[in-house]
Amino acid sequence: MPKEVMHTIKFSVLGALAGLLMATCGYDVPSRPVGGYETNNQNCSDGIDNDGDGNIDCRDVDCFFTSTLCGEQVPDLPDDRAENTLETCSDFIDNDGDGTYDCGEDTCMVILELCCSTENTDAACNDGIDNDQNGFADCADFGCARGLFVTVCDEQTDATCDDNRDNDDDGLTDCEDTDCDGTLPCRSDELSLEACSDNRDNDGNGFTDCADFSCSMSMDQAVLDYCASLPTEDTLETCSDEEDNDGNGFTDCGDFSCSMSMDQAIIDYCASLPSETTLEECSDGEDNDNNGFADCADFSCSRSNDGTVAAYCAERAEATFERCSDGIDNDGNGFVDCLDFSCSQAADVGVRQACQESLGSTPADANQKCADNLDNDADGFVDCEDWDCSNNPDVTVCEGPRVCE
Repeated sequence: MPKEVMHTIKFSVLGALAGLLMATCGYDVPSRPVGGYETNNQNCSDGIDNDGDGNIDCRDVDCFFTSTLCGEQVPDLPDDRAENTLETCSDFIDNDGDGTYDCGEDTCMVILELCCSTENTDAACNDGIDNDQNGFADCADFGCARGLFVTVCDEQTDATCDDNRDNDDDGLTDCEDTDCDGTLPCRSDELSLEACSDNRDNDGNGFTDCADFSCSMSMDQAVLDYCASLPTEDTLETCSDEEDNDGNGFTDCGDFSCSMSMDQAIIDYCASLPSETTLEECSDGEDNDNNGFADCADFSCSRSNDGTVAAYCAERAEATFERCSDGIDNDGNGFVDCLDFSCSQAADVGVRQACQESLGSTPADANQKCADNLDNDADGFVDCEDWDCSNNPDVTVCEGPRVCE
């Protein structure tokens, strides 16, 4: 039974019982509800905010589920709120003067044949038009900027970092935006003094400026002098003060400048600390080095130079379709399956498929995935029964109204 029908039956039964109890106790049932709910045709057309939530009649989401008046045809409302007909919802005028107009109005959005033009697809978020008429166009609209299926508003891909657009609307375009660091269009050597002092990961290797060996071990004396002038983490004092003295994101013996020091005193100090480096330490379920990460969730294990340790962690990585859909926190980092970025943001499309039934490079691919009678993401729901298909604006094979934000 549809949810809307169940809600209607539920509130009708409750209303009848309430009326019976009131009559039995000697109370007259009022002809108009006096507050507390917005749950039937009368309440949803009386011009009163019955439940006191700031939304009146069909502007209240409660009415969408409990009143037959708030479906595709919105009832006539007082003139001061007359943004509710096909004519007033398509005239590009803010008739009720509340700052929104046409399909930006709740009372217009329920007219599905008119207002299913949304700002939540790559096409709609890249056309320069305020499709949902809420006053914001393309990536300036939350529907685009935060859209689950929108990619054109990220300034993090090779395509969006080379399109001469400020996709994430932060005032910076393409390679001017640090979000583009490491992408192919913005990749450059980390060799010059300028590149080694700009706080950017120019070569996309995960290390910035003097934290990158290409700077700290440069053949350019000017670069070496610059790096030498910066605060360092290379003395026994700075390697044991629990501070990130050189600002590279690593503290004390977690910093290569300490852990790989040539100073025997520092080597001895770091060796005396609890470590997370051996196979035993990387498989005991404990955070041996007290850095907040245990076993293979700790880079000292997962990125170990010890082949035995690396192999052990590789076997438990949350990086395959099977491990991203088995309900197990395989890598022990506290995140299971698609809650783990290694699944939901995996570079391998085959792995990400476990997290998205409609994953495809084009709308045609998405439609194919949502019509193949397969549970592609292994979540127990097939094709249009899966929220990911029925709510993806690119999918047109699923019956029912399209998604309106």
